[in-house]
Amino acid sequence: MPNLKDKRFSSQNICKILLAAKLISKAQAQDLLKKESRVRNILLKQARGKNNKDLSKAQQAAMISFIDVVLYLKIERKDQPLKRIDEDLIYKTLAFAWKVPYKKIDPLKLELNIVTGTISKSFAAKHLLLPLMVEEGKLIVATPDPFNYEAIKDVEMVSKLKVKAVISSKADIKKLINEFFGFRYSISAAEDLFSTKGLDIGNLEQFVSLKSFDDLPSTDQHIVNAVNHLFTYSFDQKASDIHIEPKRDICLVRMRIDGVLNTVYKLPKKLHNAVVSRIKTLSRLDMAEKRRPQDGRIKMEKDKTEVEIRVSTIPVAFGEKVVLRIMDPDVLFQDLEMLGFFKDDFEKYKKLITMPFGIVLLTGPTGSGKSTTLYSSLRMLSSPKVNITTIEDPIEMIHEEFNQIAVQPAINVTFGSVLRNILRQDPDIIMVGEIRDLETAQAAVQAALTGHLVLSTLHTNDAATTIFRLLDLGIPSYLIHSSLNGIVAQRLVRKICPYCAQEFEMDAKELADLGLQIKTQGVIRLKHGKGCAKCRNTGYKGRTGIYEIMPYSESLKQLTTADTSLETLRKQAIQEGLVLLRQNGIKKMLKGQTTYQEILRVTSDQI
Repeated sequence: MPNLKDKRFSSQNICKILLAAKLISKAQAQDLLKKESRVRNILLKQARGKNNKDLSKAQQAAMISFIDVVLYLKIERKDQPLKRIDEDLIYKTLAFAWKVPYKKIDPLKLELNIVTGTISKSFAAKHLLLPLMVEEGKLIVATPDPFNYEAIKDVEMVSKLKVKAVISSKADIKKLINEFFGFRYSISAAEDLFSTKGLDIGNLEQFVSLKSFDDLPSTDQHIVNAVNHLFTYSFDQKASDIHIEPKRDICLVRMRIDGVLNTVYKLPKKLHNAVVSRIKTLSRLDMAEKRRPQDGRIKMEKDKTEVEIRVSTIPVAFGEKVVLRIMDPDVLFQDLEMLGFFKDDFEKYKKLITMPFGIVLLTGPTGSGKSTTLYSSLRMLSSPKVNITTIEDPIEMIHEEFNQIAVQPAINVTFGSVLRNILRQDPDIIMVGEIRDLETAQAAVQAALTGHLVLSTLHTNDAATTIFRLLDLGIPSYLIHSSLNGIVAQRLVRKICPYCAQEFEMDAKELADLGLQIKTQGVIRLKHGKGCAKCRNTGYKGRTGIYEIMPYSESLKQLTTADTSLETLRKQAIQEGLVLLRQNGIKKMLKGQTTYQEILRVTSDQI
């Protein structure tokens, strides 16, 4: 908490610093000082209602700084009038003026033991100090008040390390103190309850077990809190998957963010079974069954919207591994035009999915964004005049406008069997989760031939290969001719962070040597992300699609025979305007949306 007795935190001094940085005008500074007293009273009333009744009036007043007043009034930046001054910007400006390092804290890079094992929660909350890491023998501590020398000295005495203070925003530090210490308390309390020593019977390496012990109950409040924290944390970080992996001595928690896995926590191994049991309880899986893979789902609320979480468990060497896929409606149901299509590509794709009948296939590996494209397409096509029916394994996201059917192989409810019966339900558009076998492929072709639009996915590397995959499944070429509308291959690439994007020059020959053929010669101006607080110093923020759209033309139909080679068919498609995945990605690179490293990561010379 800023030391308000220190003149450096006075309203006049902060206004001077903001003026010097050209973030506010003189008129704005005068307005701030004029309204300060009134806003402090408003904030004081709000503070009294937020579990601060035990504090004296003086303590409550001390909690409110002039920075809080500036934030409450939502001041527009003088240098960028359409943007408002936020807390990070204020503390960054103060840090620069005071010649103290500023740090935007990345929760993914924090070690739970360092954050919570150095000082107590009460001390951290009272002085707003957050230990971050040990660097070159020094303990890096984040604080909004780097001049709180007494508290910093106390941390040095406790840690027996020299402390280096860095400035971070008050809101970030408060949030992380609550999250990390709350999670640590839940883990420690659960660990104490489960302190009995015994053999880990979930570890396949320990094949002799003389005695076992009871698992910590999944209903224990500390485990409930710990699992809730994992979900909340994953939502905050916009993770698409959570991996809970048992190792020999620890339980590893990793999250996939923008397509890349990040290690988040290393939990005590003894808590692994309890965490897994809690997740199984939420997803209605069999808690006693630990030998067979299981699939389930959880429905949760995030910011007043429902989020579906798909749960998959599988036995591995050291116990049960759990993967939770977060099916966020904000990600799955998007405006089709915002997925990354270029204008020409969008028009081609729109033409394919608005045909009255036929099959449109989306191809690509797992995690390439096929489900998002499918769901977004269906939402665009849905209307009260259209009957949309989906067959999925499992249903990824429940949507009221669609009639969704879940495949259940155990009772012979398969893609093929449902497709044969679904035609009696008078559908206009049918979405098949995936064409895996001849039975499903035949039923999809039959549905297309009887006047229905069928959207589905297939696991192939590019558009041209998909035709040969259908032939391999056993579909005769004449049926492919009469039912297939077109094929879309896609991948996801990370976008350059707009906050730290920088231009740089690269010779076209260098790109050509890497396999990226550019039509122009000489030096080319490209962009890359330098790395900043907004993108957790990765240089990337968010993802976009790259697409290869191949309408199934008459000339391609003539080439679809068992004797035609893949290269011949692909060359013909290119002559007709097919833009390969790599070329589509290069267009995005030249427009400054992504980097050449990302294009090389997700595409090959052939695609």
